Amino acid sequence: MRGALPQGGRRGGPAATDAAGPLGRVLGGPWLLVGQDARLTAYVHTEDALLRWTEERVGGPRWSGPDAFPAKNLTHLTVVQGPNRYAHLVGRRVRPKADGRSAVDIMCATQYQTGRPVTEWRSLGSPFKDIDRSEQVGAPAAAVAAGGALYVCVPTAWGGAALRREDKHGQWEAWRELDVAGVTDQPSLAATAAGLVEVLLPTRGAALHLRQNDPGGPLVRGYDAGVIPLPGSATSLETAPGRVTHYLTDVRGTGVVAFRAGSWPMPLGGAPGDGRTAALRATVDGFDCTLLALRGTDGAVHVGACATEAERGGMWWTEGGTACVGDPALALDGHGRAVLAAIGSDGHFVLARQTDGPGLTLSDWSRI
Repeated sequence: MRGALPQGGRRGGPAATDAAGPLGRVLGGPWLLVGQDARLTAYVHTEDALLRWTEERVGGPRWSGPDAFPAKNLTHLTVVQGPNRYAHLVGRRVRPKADGRSAVDIMCATQYQTGRPVTEWRSLGSPFKDIDRSEQVGAPAAAVAAGGALYVCVPTAWGGAALRREDKHGQWEAWRELDVAGVTDQPSLAATAAGLVEVLLPTRGAALHLRQNDPGGPLVRGYDAGVIPLPGSATSLETAPGRVTHYLTDVRGTGVVAFRAGSWPMPLGGAPGDGRTAALRATVDGFDCTLLALRGTDGAVHVGACATEAERGGMWWTEGGTACVGDPALALDGHGRAVLAAIGSDGHFVLARQTDGPGLTLSDWSRI
C-alpha cells in the first residue's frame, strides 16, 4: 500500500472510538455498503446521530455528505444488507428513567435506495418485560436472509441470547431465547445465498455455532469452535455456496482464527487488537481471494489476504499505513474493486481503493 495519512497515537482499549474529533464522539463504524445503483454508502455512528456519506458517481472519487440522521439514546449500532441491497440499521436504545434505572429496547430503521432518507426508527422491544433483565440486553447483531427477512440477535442476561426475525411475509415474530449459555458478548450472524442463517456466539470456553437446516427453520446447535473468541471480534462471510467462514480473534493471543463448520479452527496470524475483523471476497490478480482488515495492537490498520478457503497456504499481512480508531470496513465498489475505509486517528473518515497494480495494491488514503 502506497502513501498514507501520518501515523499517530497509540492504540487504546475498546473505548478508543469514544474520542471526540471532527465527526464528534464516534461510537461505531464505519460501515460500507454498495447499493442497487452500484454506488457506495458509508455510515458512522456518533453520539445522537448517524452520519452518512454517498458516492456521487459509481466508483468515486467524489462523495456527498455527511448527512445526519437522528440516533438519540442509541448506545450501539450495526448496519447490514441483503440481496435486495436495502440497508438495515439496528441499534440498542437506552432511555434513563426517573428512578435511576434504564429502559432498554432494540430499534431498527431502513434505507431502501442510495442517497434516499432513512425511515423512522421502529422499536423491536426487548426479550424481557422485566426492566432489570432488559437492562442487561447487549449490542445487537443482524443478518438478512435471501428472501429479505431481517434476523436480529442479542446477548441477554446471565449469558443467554435471544433472536427476533421477520417471517416470509415480512411480519415480525416474537423474541425467542436460544438454547445457549455462557454468552459473553455480541454474536456474529451471516446468511448464505441459499437462504440459511448461521450464528456464532462467544463464550468463555468456546464459540458456539448455530445454523438453520432449512430456510426459515429453527436455529440448531452445530459444530462449536474450540477456540475462545475475544469478545466483539467475530465476523462471518460466505466463502463458498452455502458455506460460511467465521473469523475471530483468539483470546489467548495467537491472532485471527478462521472457523468453518466441521473443520478445525485455522490460525491466520496477524496482530489484532480488541476490535472486529472486517472480511470481504475480492478478485486479486484474477483469483478469488478473501481480504481481512483490522485495527492492530499498534493502532494501525492491518490488511490480510489469502486465496478463498485456502488459509493453509498462508495469510499475507501488511500494515496499512495509517492509525485509526474503531474497526475498519471493507466493500466492493461498483467496478468490483476492494475499498478499505476507516476513521483516522485525527478523527476524519478516510478510504483507500484497490488499483490495477500487481497483487493487492491500494491507492493513497483519501480524506472524505
